[in-house]
Amino acid sequence: MFDHQSPPPGAHVTHLRRRPALLAAVPLAVAALLTAADPALAAGPVGTPGVGDPYFPLAGNGGYHVDHYGLTLRYDPATRHLDGKAVLTARATRSLSRFDLDLNGLKVTALTVDHVKAGHRRDGQELVVTPRRALRKGARFQVTVTYSGTPGPVTDPDGSPDGWIPTDDGAFVAGEPQGAMTWFPANNHPTDKSSYDFTITVPEGRTAVANGVLLGKRTAHGRTTYRWRQAEPMAAYLATATVGTFRVRQYTTRDGIRVYDAVDPREAAAAEPVLAKLPSVLAWGSGLFGPYPYRAAGSIVDHAPDVGYALETQTRPVYDSAPDLSTLVHESAHQWFGDSVSLTSWKDIWLNEGFATYAEWLYDEQHGGASAQAAFDALYARPASDGLWEFPPGDPGSGANIFGTPVYARGAMALHALRTTVGDRAFFRVLRAWASGHRNGHGTTAQFERLAEKVSGKDLENLFRTWLHAQGKPDRP
Repeated sequence: MFDHQSPPPGAHVTHLRRRPALLAAVPLAVAALLTAADPALAAGPVGTPGVGDPYFPLAGNGGYHVDHYGLTLRYDPATRHLDGKAVLTARATRSLSRFDLDLNGLKVTALTVDHVKAGHRRDGQELVVTPRRALRKGARFQVTVTYSGTPGPVTDPDGSPDGWIPTDDGAFVAGEPQGAMTWFPANNHPTDKSSYDFTITVPEGRTAVANGVLLGKRTAHGRTTYRWRQAEPMAAYLATATVGTFRVRQYTTRDGIRVYDAVDPREAAAAEPVLAKLPSVLAWGSGLFGPYPYRAAGSIVDHAPDVGYALETQTRPVYDSAPDLSTLVHESAHQWFGDSVSLTSWKDIWLNEGFATYAEWLYDEQHGGASAQAAFDALYARPASDGLWEFPPGDPGSGANIFGTPVYARGAMALHALRTTVGDRAFFRVLRAWASGHRNGHGTTAQFERLAEKVSGKDLENLFRTWLHAQGKPDRP
């Protein structure tokens, strides 16, 4: 993500659920009715309503993994009404008599598990599902949810909007960290990555842009349907279905990457010279970090002045306005660091933002701009009272801080401190090994620290403690 509201210089940048009352506390006749309507109230193994993330305790759900989402959407920008059907193909990781999905603010009109009507109820952002028969550990199953309503964003702990954000001609759809649940039922945590198919119908004249490869489009009766496929695993927050009036350009790079750019005409003059550099930016990243992780790429440049940020939606970042080159580099670097190699916990977000910010420094350094050392020095010159030193990037402390300056800028400084300690050869071997060893998977800060020590042959405990985990301004390295 690139936050336009508080970009660090030198970089571009719970409540607990209420549990239902115990059956023993209600009359027996009422208890019997509740059990008949919702077998989830009966004894049996259940999936947890969250995966235990310390910053977003209700994010994701325990007990199963989603292999694939099939999303069929119909959106009318004039009324802001969305009709949706989500088909989730999943696998139980434990025996389940009940499990949860994350879904916020939309009305569920039908729900089946393996084509059999299932019980369901709402509990805040949780859609609690009770299949007719319990699911065995290891069983593959299919959940179909039909829903509708007027989607809107959630407000993140830092006050920013996140999710399905209406615009004057459609919707800007950016889901980090919570927003996927505002437009489809999801296992909404980065630890659960899946493939996706999107079928999106919008009024003729509008364009619907999602992740991956465009399979086709068809116009009939005043509406156009777009079909997209994201084959490589993707975290739910990286999915998009942005709708607007766009100019579209498609081409294939020399490396065989299929590029799809969608640009709001109001942003075209400023955006197009920058977007023209995307193939060279991806080629540069591939040379430095290893092969580009996906078969598709591109950009969605919307006119959404109230949003305030860009997001690295997988294969096709979404920008709220025309990006500058540094922002393009930042979001492109995320395709390796954040999208392909995903978080295990939101407290480790420096692995996304610190890496993408340092990629900006590297790009500048290797294209006639300031050196990474100069960017580091400029930041280090800030006084100890500056917000840059407010909290350590390795654990920002809460969801309100995950897009704060220390995560981006001090995270990048930690990487530069590592580089100057181990030398360029070892440092760039670490970056490539991190990207290749966790490709299409997940990583943690501890794993990165161990990798850096293994590749460099150095004891780096003090360096990482100083730059990632300690409070306050570090002593000069």
